[in-house]
Parts: sequence; structure tokens; C-alpha cells
Amino acid sequence: SSVFHNKSVSIIYFKRIFIAIMAATTKEFYDPDENLQKLCDFLRSSEGPAVREAIEMDKRVYYIKGEKLVNFLVEPKKGSKWPKELPRFKSRPDAIAVCKELCNRQYMHRSEKVGKGELEVSRVRDFDESAYFTWIYEGNKKFSHLMTTMLIIGFLCCTCFPIWPNFLKVFVWYMSVSLLIFIFFLVTFRGLLFLFIWIIGYECWFLPNLFDESLGFFESFVPLLSIEKTKDGQLVYRMGVAVAFFSFCYWAVTQPSEFDGFVKGQGDFIKDLYAGTLLSDMSQKDKENIDKPRMPSLEDLLKKLDSEDEEEKELSEEEAVESLLDNLVEDEEYIIGDEE
Repeated sequence: SSVFHNKSVSIIYFKRIFIAIMAATTKEFYDPDENLQKLCDFLRSSEGPAVREAIEMDKRVYYIKGEKLVNFLVEPKKGSKWPKELPRFKSRPDAIAVCKELCNRQYMHRSEKVGKGELEVSRVRDFDESAYFTWIYEGNKKFSHLMTTMLIIGFLCCTCFPIWPNFLKVFVWYMSVSLLIFIFFLVTFRGLLFLFIWIIGYECWFLPNLFDESLGFFESFVPLLSIEKTKDGQLVYRMGVAVAFFSFCYWAVTQPSEFDGFVKGQGDFIKDLYAGTLLSDMSQKDKENIDKPRMPSLEDLLKKLDSEDEEEKELSEEEAVESLLDNLVEDEEYIIGDEE
């Protein structure tokens, strides 16, 4: 038994030494900024810990609680692939030490909650598992630079629209009209769906965050549907809206000629949009040459010269009449002077 006890003590002793060596190795590995930045790239990627969005100093930021960050470093979430070139953390003190380095080297800073979805920079700089920390490091910039380049190229292409080939102009026209019609029908569908269910006593929104400017692009499409019970005291309003809506439906059914004319007018309008015939007061030639520089023809120049000659002639006639009147006034003054 004494031999077995000595072996157990030896195993525990060597295990502690191995853990201490690995901890020292892990800490030394993350001392250079290059390796620490690799860790931040992993943490800010889709494989990293879940973060939340908030507004801090009028800017959208991502933050995480210190405890969740430490837990992820020690034991990553299921399905997360830890990079092979980065050593794993064996204990919480090692993870906390690296988190402190992240704060000291300004990869993140400590924040405090001041309201729902709002943060402010904390005066305390030390790392604490119970505090919240906002990411300053924005991750790999390659995708951002690529999107900026694409935006500049797209802007330059838009400025060169007059010299585009005709098939590209037609394509852009159809895409723009289709997007406009899709948005119109989407907004109409959301409004009608809300109206039908609100009359029953529930508030139902399809894509409730669609027009929320504080959210990102993908977050605007989550959740797909939201249903909540209406607040008390809205029964009278719901009954009034229901009466007005069903009255309109009754009018649309009993007055088919007027309503059908309205529907037909909307259909013709959409057809005109796609056909490009809304500018009916312009000739086909003018529409085809709308982007070309307009040069005056010989006929236009001759008409302009004739109009200038007529203006000069009118001016000369006016001057002749004025001179005649002046002469009559002078003769009258001369006659009066002789009589006196």
C-alpha cells in the first residue's frame, strides 16, 4: 500500500509540474502581439463566443460578459473548432491572465450598462468576470476592404450610366422596378396581416425588425414572426377599424365597376413601368437619344436667325414710331412759340 501511495503522489506531483509548464508555455505564447491578434481573430469569428450588440457613444458595438469569455477560453462551445496553431488554456487563471492582456493592450475595454441596449465606457480598467467588455478590435479587415472597394467601383459605374450599353440600362430598369414593386407588396402584406390579427386582439408582425436601423442586415430578418396580445383599452379602436375595413370591402364588392377600374389602372401602371412608356409625351427618337448630347440642326439654326431678324425689325419699327412722336412734339412746341 505504501508503494501504491508513493506512486499516486508521484503521478499527482508530475501532473502538477506538467500543468505548470503548459501554463507557462501558454502565457509565453500569447505575449507577442502577433499571437494575441490571432487569438482575437478566432474570438471575433463565427467560431468564437456569442456576443451582443449595443450602442456606445452613438456607435454600434459588440460586447460580452467577462465570465462567458473565460468559460469559452477554458472550455469552448460545442462545434467550435479551436485553431491548431493556438495552444489551449488548461486553467481559468491562465485564461484570466490573457483577458487582462487583452484589456491592457486595448483589444477590448470595460463597459457599464446604462439602459436597454446602451453602454458607456467604464472608468475601471481592470478585468473582472462579472463585468462587461466591449470589443475594440474589429477583426480581420480583408472583407471590409473588399466591400469598400466594391462600393467605390459600383459608385464609379453609376456615374458612367450614360455610356452604358442599352441592354445594361434595360436590365437595371427592370431590376429597379421589380425591387420597388416587391417592397410595396411586402409593406402592404405586413400592414394587412397586422390589421387582420390586431382586430382579433393580437399584434402580429411579419419580420418585426425589418426597419430597425439599430440592427445589422442579417439581424433585421430575425425573428420571422412575432405575436403578442394587445394592450387593454383598445377594444373600441379595434371595433372602429373593423367597421371601416369591412365597409370598404362591402363597397368594393357592391361597386365592381369603380373598384375594377382602380385595379385595372394599377395593372396598367405596372405594365407601363416595365415597358418604359410612362414618358408618353416624348417621341421614340427622343427616348432613344435621351443620353446623347443634343446638337442644334441646320433647321434650328435658321429658325433662330429668322427670329433674331424679326426681333430686330420689330425694334426698328418701334424706334421709328418713337422718333415720329418726338418730331410731332417738337413741331407743336415750335408752332406755339411762333404764336406767342
